[in-house]
Amino acid sequence: MATVLRDAAAAEVEEYLLANQAKSLLRFLTCGSVDDGKSTLIGRLLYDSKMLFEDQLAALEAESRKVGTQAEGLDFALLVDGLAAEREQGITIDVAYRFFATDKRKFIVADAPGHEQYTRNMVTGASSADLAVILVDARKGVLPQTRRHSVLADLLGIRELVVAVNKMDLVGYDRARFDEIAADYRAFAAEAGIERFTFIPVSGLAGDNVTRRSAAMPWHDGPTLLEYLEQVPVGAATGERDGFVMPVQWVNRPNQSFRGYAGTIAGGRIRPGDPVVILPSGRRTSVERIVTFDGELDSAMAGQSVTLTLADEVDCSRGDVIAAVEAPPATADRFEAALVWMASEPLVPGRAYWLKIGTQTVSASVAAVHGTRDRVTLEPGEGRALELNDIGRCEVLLDRAVTAAPYAESRRLGRFILIDRASNATVAAGMIGTLLDGADRADVADPGRIIWLTGASALSRSDFARRAQQRLQARGRPTFILDAAALRDGLSSDLGGGPTDEAENRRRVREVAKLMSRAGVTVLVALDVPEGEEKPGTELDVASASYEGDWVI
Repeated sequence: MATVLRDAAAAEVEEYLLANQAKSLLRFLTCGSVDDGKSTLIGRLLYDSKMLFEDQLAALEAESRKVGTQAEGLDFALLVDGLAAEREQGITIDVAYRFFATDKRKFIVADAPGHEQYTRNMVTGASSADLAVILVDARKGVLPQTRRHSVLADLLGIRELVVAVNKMDLVGYDRARFDEIAADYRAFAAEAGIERFTFIPVSGLAGDNVTRRSAAMPWHDGPTLLEYLEQVPVGAATGERDGFVMPVQWVNRPNQSFRGYAGTIAGGRIRPGDPVVILPSGRRTSVERIVTFDGELDSAMAGQSVTLTLADEVDCSRGDVIAAVEAPPATADRFEAALVWMASEPLVPGRAYWLKIGTQTVSASVAAVHGTRDRVTLEPGEGRALELNDIGRCEVLLDRAVTAAPYAESRRLGRFILIDRASNATVAAGMIGTLLDGADRADVADPGRIIWLTGASALSRSDFARRAQQRLQARGRPTFILDAAALRDGLSSDLGGGPTDEAENRRRVREVAKLMSRAGVTVLVALDVPEGEEKPGTELDVASASYEGDWVI
């Protein structure tokens, strides 16, 4: 009898696991301003979906009594805020990931911090999300951080937004207040170009319209938050390619008779016998077998981790990409991208960083910052060196071609990170906008770009040159100043002060400036030149000009 019961229990568990495996998975992000109730809302979802074990409930009750923020009630935020600093300050600092499931769907939710200082952490959580829940405190309305997170979510390719107007219990479940916030957000969304969003009034603490309909808000005839999450199409905003593509993570060689190429399929479907191309080499072959831990497959699709064996011996290693022969992804060694700067030290245009895209790691540099977004208003601004949490539109140069795609076409092939070569710290996250070829390249510095500064004293010219150099370098244009101090200490240290030596000094300056400009360097020459003597390049009268002028741009 005991054996029969054990077998029945095992069969029941197996059936449950198979049913759970067949459910679709939705990855979503909660974000918004500080104290909008993101962690509490997620805690309520976990609690109401019965995804907590008895020991977790006991720990939650004990911790809630200890913290005391909800009197005798449960503080659901403690289910998510795991860091000691988070519990002490009552804010979220790191991105917290939680899993839960219902009868209809599985969910992975990322709780992003609301403080502006941790905006970079929000970018991390949004990079893999299909949907974003933007929380708005019903008492405070739409705040700058609400706008910032909405724009970042849109920038990161999340096209499904839920605007959850939280803490409705604290405004008496007032419909007029909800309608006012919805109107404010619609006006902002129209200006920001955000098209798809749904409004849901909720109270995370009381549970209104989270998993059950609220009797206090009968005027809301839309779905609850959980109902919406269960029915929204999965992958509607992933932007993945239709054709097969798989970055090679590892060459699997357990013995002399087997060689396979392991990775996660980034797009499309593959079957044995399908022709493929190895990128960036362009070598063609076909798939022989699809191997997994559980055995061989007749086909595999996006999201599955597999090992492919190929019909021919080809040169393929980690970082290469296996793709369908029809319409394979492009390769490029330069592209324009949106860059979110995540380091305390500012970006240095021209400095070499490691760029990691998919399984590929190459040396790269930011050639130019074409524009930025204001950190508070998110209004477009002029190009400058990026600082912590800045968002810039940049041109990125690589030391060799990689397989890539615009982020709108493929998240896996369109997103990358920049890594500091000295500290190995991640300094930026980027989304590719446009792949550039030679004809599209925006020159870092125009060949022959020589600017002669005239019309003022030597001191004024040198001061003007230093300010202009700083401005130009912030735009990614390598710049060098040729003035009396630089020349006399080096290039012309062997010359005297007579007329012949002065003429020789000027000749050397002209030749050096020509050579440097051909190498792509903007040369600012702050030197007295007699009237009528040759001045290769552009002449700028410092006495009547500003380094803010169009010539710098």
